Amino acid sequence: MHLRSDNFENGQPIPSAFAFGRRAAPFALSDNHSPHLAWREAPPGTRSFVLTCIDSDVPSRGDDVNQAGRSVPADLPRVEFVHWLMANIPAECGELAAAACSDEVTPRGKREPYGPPGSVQGVNDFTGWFEGDADMGGQYLGYDGPCPP
Repeated sequence: MHLRSDNFENGQPIPSAFAFGRRAAPFALSDNHSPHLAWREAPPGTRSFVLTCIDSDVPSRGDDVNQAGRSVPADLPRVEFVHWLMANIPAECGELAAAACSDEVTPRGKREPYGPPGSVQGVNDFTGWFEGDADMGGQYLGYDGPCPP
């Protein structure tokens, strides 16, 4: 199976339009558009697809992340962070347009994110990241992009 995106190159940073936050002083929210994804050459008999977007380089503690005058220690262990889970993507679907599944940051999380008919969106790790935050805390479903510290 072959997967590609028109929005970023393999091994390169994701452009800020597809991120939750952008590098700025002070920190700024970004466009949070879901990226274009297209796939082909699925195995014969494929009935549906599952999409996972997992970042393996997220600070294990958020104490210093995006805090004025602080920086994340280089030796702080990193953990996996789920940015997107989607299941039951119909086998006939071979492409998601840019911003088709997310087109903004939604404080407290998207309740009914977009997706192909019949698909379901899972809970991402911003749910735990913002737990206890009065402005941002909630259940985050669907795509929410990276947020560089």
